[in-house]
Amino acid sequence: MPDHDFDYFVIGGGSAGVRSARIAAQHGARVGIAEERFWGGTCVNVGCVPKKLMVNASEYGAWAEDARGFGWDIEVKGHDWQKLAEGRDREVARLSGIYATLLKGAGVTSFDARATLLDAHTIAMGDQRVTADRILIATGGTASRLDIPGAELALISDDLFTLKALPKKVVVVGAGYIALEFACILRGLGAEVDVVYRAALPLRGFDVDIRGAIVEAMTAQGITMNPDAAPVRIGQAGDGVVLSLSNNFMREADAVFLCTGRSPNTKGLGLEEAGVAVNDQGAVIVDDDHRTSQANIYALGDVIDRLNLTPMATATGHALADTLFGNKPRRASYENVATAVFTTPPIATLGLTEAEAAERGPADIYVTRFTPMRHTISGRQGRKSLMKLVVCQRTRKVLGVHMLGEDAGEILQGIAIAVAMGATKEDFDRTIGIHPTAAEEFVTLRSRTREVGV
Repeated sequence: MPDHDFDYFVIGGGSAGVRSARIAAQHGARVGIAEERFWGGTCVNVGCVPKKLMVNASEYGAWAEDARGFGWDIEVKGHDWQKLAEGRDREVARLSGIYATLLKGAGVTSFDARATLLDAHTIAMGDQRVTADRILIATGGTASRLDIPGAELALISDDLFTLKALPKKVVVVGAGYIALEFACILRGLGAEVDVVYRAALPLRGFDVDIRGAIVEAMTAQGITMNPDAAPVRIGQAGDGVVLSLSNNFMREADAVFLCTGRSPNTKGLGLEEAGVAVNDQGAVIVDDDHRTSQANIYALGDVIDRLNLTPMATATGHALADTLFGNKPRRASYENVATAVFTTPPIATLGLTEAEAAERGPADIYVTRFTPMRHTISGRQGRKSLMKLVVCQRTRKVLGVHMLGEDAGEILQGIAIAVAMGATKEDFDRTIGIHPTAAEEFVTLRSRTREVGV
């Protein structure tokens, strides 16, 4: 092995980088890692964790109202934004500290610094230079701003977690999961919310039944959905802002959130100097083993823009460390990865959509919609659950599972195991349901709704 300072150097202290660094060190490698902003990356600090805590907070007001239908006399006096922020930030700080502690315990040398590549083996951190035999790029992604006049007046997704108070009137621009989650959080905490998006339906790439159902659910809770409209400019309007749209309408608000995508964080890393190629969107190009165009440099996580999920990042980071330093070559599969969208109600999805399955051949579609038992008593509108199975006609394997409804993420995690093992529709059919639950609907779907791809 060449005489370098480290066997493995990781640039980026998020989910992918920390896991890969820690496992490599446990295999005996000399490992260094650098992080310029915060340990734990987007997920822990300005993503999954604080967002889910705010989702939890946004649900309690509706639950208190729903309790009246069950005989509880609950008075809701309002929401304390500052108290929520303090609890959220305390938990984020705790988790971020755990990442640093895990690295230290594994014997990883950590640098609180911005790292850039000078060549294929040399990393610069300010005036300091270190060398490494192998390097991992795991710098994640950053929120994007639209290129429109006045974009600097808008907020991006990171800004939700530093707001000092709840804006009373908000426009959320975007049709992806972040936009819809933010809209539901802000509405649940008491804001008046508009969502603006260019397409006819939000959540491009998701199953069409889910896309339609979430519009119905969000509309029912008082969120104004504005399809087929693109933002044109943002201007100042007193203490607030005004958003001009392509359909000649305008929206005044206390705040506009631009939730219009994230970009791979590759600018200024020295990738060109190191011989690392990127695509037109700035994402690092890798092969099936996550090797870049430079043989000793690898990349994982959001920076490759393949499947931007924290569990996928940690799984691939672990597999890469096992392969390079543990004498256990393996890959983490990108197939049948379940994911959730924490809207109100939440969405969970796994495998192929109906449209994707139809492109591959004949498929049977099973769909059910129903009101959960809780809301037959609470009387709350817009809480219908939707469950859907996509089944290959030839093999009878379940190719896709989709749900909108309470506890969707919790339910689909178990189903994901079965689908990853190759479960058929008949395996679902002979499974006895847990009654009375919403989850049992997945094993009692008997009547085919339609067939596609024929």
